[in-house]
Amino acid sequence: MKKYLVIALLALAPASVLAAGGHGVELDKANIDPTNKQSLQRGARIFVNYCLSCHSAALMRYERIGNDLGIDEKLVSENLMFTGGKVGELMTVATAADDAKEWFGTVPPDLTVIARARGVDWLYSYMRSFYRDDERHIGTNNLVFPDVGMPNVLWELQGIQEAVLTTEKNHDGVEHKAVKLELTEPGLETPKEFDRTVRDLVNFLDYMGEPAKYERRQLGTKVILFLLVFLVLAILLKKEYWKDIH
Repeated sequence: MKKYLVIALLALAPASVLAAGGHGVELDKANIDPTNKQSLQRGARIFVNYCLSCHSAALMRYERIGNDLGIDEKLVSENLMFTGGKVGELMTVATAADDAKEWFGTVPPDLTVIARARGVDWLYSYMRSFYRDDERHIGTNNLVFPDVGMPNVLWELQGIQEAVLTTEKNHDGVEHKAVKLELTEPGLETPKEFDRTVRDLVNFLDYMGEPAKYERRQLGTKVILFLLVFLVLAILLKKEYWKDIH
């Protein structure tokens, strides 16, 4: 009975609200650090090992990743490229679109700018919100994005979660039913380690969305400082020109 009540609560929540992380699901903060190159390097490794087999990043080149993240060309070829080719190539996939649509019900989207489209908090929460659902053909579902066609590709690291019905109190102290995820079968990583893994992956996805973002912000700070100094000099020069008139 409790299982069917959980399913009913998930079904009643509008998919658009849940997918957007609105009133249905409270998103967790990703707390990524775009300046942490070690995190970005780990995220790149996770991406090519677990995501790139289905999802492309067709606007990003392996060479750019190596240059930005401090990975030399040989290491890029050995650790990020498993199908040969040249480091100057784009990060495409060999999976045919028709096959992907048959397997998953839709063509997996390109992930180059997914962080800009969804937001890092959404991605961080989404990747940690898969749970077992034996009624679906892929065996899993997602609390943030119900009925998503993507299986939990990180299940070996995370383990298996179950959706359980709990009673919570809101800010006014009123009790209400809520669905929580409970880890029933541990994975290769502890929950803390898995959170870091997902954070590294999201950090890398955020980097791919705008590789020059950190440099742009640094340059913007320098430009603002220059303009402030120039403003002071301009005011002093103006006073010097007009002192005899006033």
